[in-house]
Amino acid sequence: MPRVIEDTEAGEHKHAMNSLLSLGCKLVRALNSVGTWLPQLALRLLLAWEFYGMGIDKLHGHNSFAALHANLPTPFNLVSVDIVWFVVVWTELIGASALLSGLFTRFAAAALIVIDMVTWMLIHASHGYNVCANGYKLSLFYLVMLLPLLFNGAGKASLDYWLVRYFRAP
Repeated sequence: MPRVIEDTEAGEHKHAMNSLLSLGCKLVRALNSVGTWLPQLALRLLLAWEFYGMGIDKLHGHNSFAALHANLPTPFNLVSVDIVWFVVVWTELIGASALLSGLFTRFAAAALIVIDMVTWMLIHASHGYNVCANGYKLSLFYLVMLLPLLFNGAGKASLDYWLVRYFRAP
């Protein structure tokens, strides 16, 4: 008789464990489904906001690159400071628009990484890590956030995804 009770308890524990495993699998499937578009969309929106703001500030401000021109790395120091200013401003603005729409995301991420790295080396590296001291913390964060977009693309909530699906050979 005690053996029947033990078998019943073991069966209940097994059923409870199977229910938990089933629930866990459903949760993982749901997260995997959302993971194909939400993280990339969140990164794109945040980075678009940041780079658009920086581009607009530069567009409506003065050319602060003039004082830095001699320290710019090659090939940036070989061209006019006004051309460098123009390229940086419009790369930030067009790159932000590309990130927002998810169109040409990998190209935008690559271009913004170049600008971010140059800014990091030229302006922020000598000030240490702290943002309050104009350090490189934000440049590092931008780089880390741009890397998944460069290597994995814009995700399913993007024009890149839909264009590839539309033009892909059957």
